[in-house]
Parts: sequence; C-alpha cells; structure tokens
Amino acid sequence: MASNVAETIIGAAVLAAAGGFLVYAAQTADIGGVGGDYYEVKAPFRKADGLGVGADVRVSGVKVGTVTGMVLDQKTYRAVAELSISDEYQIPEDSTVTIATEGLLGGSFVSIDPGASDFFLEDGSEAEFTQGSVSILELVGRAIAE
Repeated sequence: MASNVAETIIGAAVLAAAGGFLVYAAQTADIGGVGGDYYEVKAPFRKADGLGVGADVRVSGVKVGTVTGMVLDQKTYRAVAELSISDEYQIPEDSTVTIATEGLLGGSFVSIDPGASDFFLEDGSEAEFTQGSVSILELVGRAIAE
C-alpha cells in the first residue's frame, strides 16, 4: 500500500513539473495575435525561402511581433506573410519589410526598416515596400559562374 502512495505522489510531482514547463513555454514563446494587443499586417514577397510561421518580426533588432501565417496569392503568385505586430509599436506605412537571416546557418526573420511617413500601418493593411529572401547558395553559384 505504501508503494501506491509513493507512486501517486511521484506521478503528481511529474505532472506539476510538466504543467510548469507548459506555462513557462507559453509565456516565453510570445506567439502573438491573441486578443487586442496585436494588429495584423500583410507583406507580399517574390521569394520567401526559409521564412515560416512563428518567425520573429524585428525593428532595429528588437522583436515587435511574429509571423502568424504564410499563404500564396493565387493572382500574383507571391508569398504573403501575415505579420502580427504589438500595438505598442507604430510602423510608418512607407517602411521596408525584408526577409533576413541570423547568420550563415541561422533561421530567417522579418526585418522592418522604418520609413519617415506620418501615417502608420493599420490592422489589415499591406506593406508596400518588400524585399524577399536571398539564397546564399544562389550567391555562391553566381560567384563561381563568373
């Protein structure tokens, strides 16, 4: 009987630890897009290699949001990234949205270079100035071919 009580206590401790890890992961992931704390912006790219849902959206290296979706525009055949940006940041509407990488082997993220407009991107708006991803293998291939 004492063995069953010990197993129950150990099982409860394991479940409590797992619950703690889930709460920690939910707080640190900062997925975004939930509630009214974020606004959605679409950014069409000719090429979006390496960019995926969950990637960071950064301004001057500071995370301001998250990529919440990727779809293909059936008319223009452009990859459209759906960005969820925190309400506390206002992004000028003439900003340039670029897909960047975190180094030679790092993951991709969306970098926003702020413009100088007095008007800001709003919920549901689309970024006008975008630059797609650059493949390192393509660059190496071009350098070798020349």
